[in-house]
Amino acid sequence: MRTVKQVSDLTGISVRMLHYYDKIGLLKPTKFTEAGYRLYDYKALETLQQILFFKELDVPLKEVKEIVDSPLFDKIQALENQKKLLIIKRNRLNDLIKLIDKTLKGEGTMSFKEFDMSEYFNVLEEFKQEHEDKVIRIYGSVDKYNEFIEKCKSKEDEIAKIAIKQYGSIEKYAKSVKKNLNSDIINIAEQYDEFKKDCLEDKHPKLKELYKKLVSDLTKDPSSTELQQIAKEISDTVKKDYEIFKMDNGDDHWYYMVQNYLLNPNWIKEVDKKYGNGTCKFIGETLKNYLKDKQPKLERLYENLTADLSKDPASKEIQQIVEEISDATKRNNEFYKVDEGENHWGYTSQLYLSNSIWIKVTDKKYGSGASKFIGEALKFYSEINFRR
Repeated sequence: MRTVKQVSDLTGISVRMLHYYDKIGLLKPTKFTEAGYRLYDYKALETLQQILFFKELDVPLKEVKEIVDSPLFDKIQALENQKKLLIIKRNRLNDLIKLIDKTLKGEGTMSFKEFDMSEYFNVLEEFKQEHEDKVIRIYGSVDKYNEFIEKCKSKEDEIAKIAIKQYGSIEKYAKSVKKNLNSDIINIAEQYDEFKKDCLEDKHPKLKELYKKLVSDLTKDPSSTELQQIAKEISDTVKKDYEIFKMDNGDDHWYYMVQNYLLNPNWIKEVDKKYGNGTCKFIGETLKNYLKDKQPKLERLYENLTADLSKDPASKEIQQIVEEISDATKRNNEFYKVDEGENHWGYTSQLYLSNSIWIKVTDKKYGSGASKFIGEALKFYSEINFRR
């Protein structure tokens, strides 16, 4: 018999993860000591070995449990199949090791060019051929789109690295890009840009007057009756005249537009340049006051997630909120026909943990340390759900 600590030392699986396996019924201890400590026998270790093989092959834990619990489960056949798949994976890893050896020998920097990126660039070219009108609307001209493609080629290694982390392979990434280029999210982004351009260039006469009136005196209280009336007129106008804000979830889009005034550095710079320093934040605070508690579901969930940063990111309570965030995100992606990759949460967790811009914006929004907390919560979730 081995204790949970001994099993952890033997296998490299954390004690916390072994506790989780027990909790979900994937790997139950053989028995407990009088003091309540878990003990595992040889048969349990064999089962754990099977779990680790499946884990190495990126099989979701839910499916692993169904497989090992099935009365039809053939351990020998499973090992044969796992061996074949692991050999394929080993060959791929050997290619990567060769690349690293070349780098260590000074034969060039670490490169992802050995991964064939042609399919990804073919998708970009096909999009140009099939949707020239959309290309011109988004990029201004076909020439500028061609410049975008060339910039992508100059960052081929970086794109390949991100693609493999988030999607698992270049092939899956290329298919996802093709799907996303034809998704509704592109149209949504265009409509946001249209609204922003109208605001900056005063193309909407009524909004021009309302915004000018709103920022005429920055010493006023953003929550005052006078300014809240202007905020109401602005909100009513945009919801009447802009498709993005009058669709079924238009209130959510307007909420995120208001967040731009408070958090988006580029938008803040443009608005302050037009009206004067501090005006963008002033507009944002006024509109935010008018919105009150009209938040999208995801925003409420993230606020709940970061309400107490002293909690354990891996706790049942926090993971339940992350589960709700995952479900809500999945529904949004299905609605907009967006594919964010099999390892979306694992990749996203790293952005919260290491991307300086994400950390700065997140901590500003939810409080110091919030980005790290969210990152750790998402990382744990991704580890126990594997490419959900």
